[in-house]
Amino acid sequence: MDKYIRTAGVTLAALCLFAGSAFATDPTKTDRENQYKAAVAHADEEYTAAKDACKQRQGNDKDVCMKEAKAQHTAAVADAKAARKSTTAMAGAHEDKMDADYKVAKEKCDSLSGDAKDACIRDAKLKYHQ
Repeated sequence: MDKYIRTAGVTLAALCLFAGSAFATDPTKTDRENQYKAAVAHADEEYTAAKDACKQRQGNDKDVCMKEAKAQHTAAVADAKAARKSTTAMAGAHEDKMDADYKVAKEKCDSLSGDAKDACIRDAKLKYHQ
């Protein structure tokens, strides 16, 4: 019996070492990481271009443009993170997108006043679950 336990222990240790080395060199994880880096770099480039395009505008229109550019960047980075990690991260990505879209909608409401502004903000809160 004692010999059986030692043999089982050695076998289990060997299996653990093999499994650990298999996860350390997981090619799909490396591929996901490379895809994530490329997606974030692409999102950064698009964000820079969008901000440059917003510079020509003035007032609230410029503010809205900048918020939309930031929202698109946030959404792209959130999608990249979710793809890198797992499906559980998709919920977090969705939440980040909702927050970014809410900020855009709220900024659009700034051009209004009085009851129209209050209604606009109330609608944005309902739509984006704030």
